[in-house]
Amino acid sequence: MAAQLYKTESGRLFHAGAVAIITVGLPARGKTHVSRSLCRYLRWLGVSTKVFSVGNYRRDRMGTIPNDWFDPSNVDALARREKIAEDCLDDMIQWLEQGGGQVGIYDGNNVTEDRRREIHDKLADHNVHTLFIESICTKQEIVYANIRSVKISSPDYVGWDPEEAVKDYTHRIERLIEHYETISDTGLPFVKLLNVGEKIIVNNVLGYLQSRIVYYLMNLHVQPRKIYFARTGRTLNETSYKGDADLSPEGFEYAEKLKTFVLNYRAQNKGAGGNPEEQERPLAVWTSTRKKARQTAQPFAEAGFAVRQHSVLTQLNPGEVDGMTMAVIKEKYPEEVKRSRADPYRHRYPRAEVCPLSFFSPKKDMATYILIALMNV
Repeated sequence: MAAQLYKTESGRLFHAGAVAIITVGLPARGKTHVSRSLCRYLRWLGVSTKVFSVGNYRRDRMGTIPNDWFDPSNVDALARREKIAEDCLDDMIQWLEQGGGQVGIYDGNNVTEDRRREIHDKLADHNVHTLFIESICTKQEIVYANIRSVKISSPDYVGWDPEEAVKDYTHRIERLIEHYETISDTGLPFVKLLNVGEKIIVNNVLGYLQSRIVYYLMNLHVQPRKIYFARTGRTLNETSYKGDADLSPEGFEYAEKLKTFVLNYRAQNKGAGGNPEEQERPLAVWTSTRKKARQTAQPFAEAGFAVRQHSVLTQLNPGEVDGMTMAVIKEKYPEEVKRSRADPYRHRYPRAEVCPLSFFSPKKDMATYILIALMNV
């Protein structure tokens, strides 16, 4: 998680109150991907976040239903689906008011202006701030790829022939197109994502937390890439943070072998994922600012690869427990151990940075990893 700067009396961050993110758009436009990705990001920030999926509610209550149930002219089916959508919205409101939540993500189509205004007004009555995120896709190849890669593997199409599933889902989309209304009410706070981030439009978005959400959406991508995590080499002093020791001879040998392994692995798997250009992307190496990380990455730099240092990857300072075993910490700081167990995210040991004890061990800490990323640069 990111370091939490402070905690309000209500437990919510940034004095933002309760926030509801409402997805908008036709099926197969990436709404669920945005919802889940944004949920992970906000949780990483320490914000209590949960996705409420209208589709999941519908499957739980109705199971697999025939395609004509998605026809807006089917009055009975429409009434049942609207009831399920309303129950999902009510559950989100209850979670925000009584369940300790701060950001609820309402994952549904919400394709009409009337429905969006209805949702906005209902949330406003409960003192919940809204932010609409509309996913628009004008490139049919993206929609088709999304249907093939995600939708036909959903619970709605278990046991279906893939080609028949594609046809059925495409027909489902066509039924909604004639009723779809893009967001035009500038009184609503909204973000429009065109072609999965190719263009972004922001309107009437206020507040620090909402601005962080917009910033994340501006950097969201769906292009496949690979990320490798690797341990740094062993140092001359494995137990001390303050010492910032050099790599040992064994550590330098490991660094050379790591470079050889990664380069050979990339060469052997070139184009294996079905994308012949995938392995042509430059290899970038991200490390922390610690000496052991920089020295582990040195063979990559000598081979001509970009090596970048980022302070956010640096091991957290354990303070006065530096170099101690867990047994010694329990003996010397019994009260601190209790506080850590009661609130591990916000607790810190004397003179330490905020660091959950579960992540710290003198011989194995999360910050001894270097990040090697395949990037478009």
